[in-house]
Amino acid sequence: MNLSDLKYLIAVAEHRHFGHAADECNISQPTLSTQLKKLEAELGVALLERTNRSVSVTDAGEQVLRHARNILAEADMIRQVGSDESRPMSGHLRIGCIPTLAPYMLPWLLPALVADYPDLIPVLVEDMTAHLTESLINHDLDVGFMALPLDGDELATEALFDESFLVACHPDHPFAATEAVLRQQLAEEDVLYLDDGHCMRDQTMEICGRPSSGGLGGDFRAASLETLRQLVKAGFGVTLLPAMAVSGSNHDGRIAIRPFAGPAFRRVGAVWRKSFPRPDDIRLLCQTVRRAAPGVVSLIDD
Repeated sequence: MNLSDLKYLIAVAEHRHFGHAADECNISQPTLSTQLKKLEAELGVALLERTNRSVSVTDAGEQVLRHARNILAEADMIRQVGSDESRPMSGHLRIGCIPTLAPYMLPWLLPALVADYPDLIPVLVEDMTAHLTESLINHDLDVGFMALPLDGDELATEALFDESFLVACHPDHPFAATEAVLRQQLAEEDVLYLDDGHCMRDQTMEICGRPSSGGLGGDFRAASLETLRQLVKAGFGVTLLPAMAVSGSNHDGRIAIRPFAGPAFRRVGAVWRKSFPRPDDIRLLCQTVRRAAPGVVSLIDD
């Protein structure tokens, strides 16, 4: 039994004529008749009642017809899925993003993706790096935006942009009166950190050193950058914030933002499985990121 046999049966039932059914199916009448006899033999039941003048469908044939129409409809839907997925940037694309990036990147990336690729359906996941990479390897995600470098033999990466880290402090803090902050100055400060598992915690410690044992910074570990921002605003220490978190609509005039005297940044890139079967989608996604990215980040050419 195959789909063509079911199609022949439906055509005969609709036309009540072997010749007309054969014409619709673009095959010869003998071929159509032979295939239907084979189908009846396989099922062990007569589907059609034939006379010299007419053809009609048996009771068993009517039951088979109901199933055949459903099967052919499902087959058409399967073909449609294949057609949709074969077009670049169409259908579902499961995108992961780390929490220190998602609130500031997705608001400009998603509108650009929708405008460029109206047939794309982004499915978004916000999680920490370890969970995102695990989801990529387990085929639960298609691509992720994370801080680089990143280990993983099964994963491919492409650097997209560098984002500066800035010092955030209370307006009454001495840093607020300076043009730039030296790294060594932070060694004497109560620096507030994110909790373990956030890659930005590790990046902050590379710049500022490990948390001090005294003050709020040594005992408190925030789950979000917004918590750090509010604590700085209340005068409970200083912290580092990425440039997109303090630019445009994210700027808060009640905290002071100062650059470092030297380079301090994170490199953000796309991460995906090397075996991902839609590499063109990754390439087009990276192109959209570079085109839509705000001016506060430094783009890296592909």
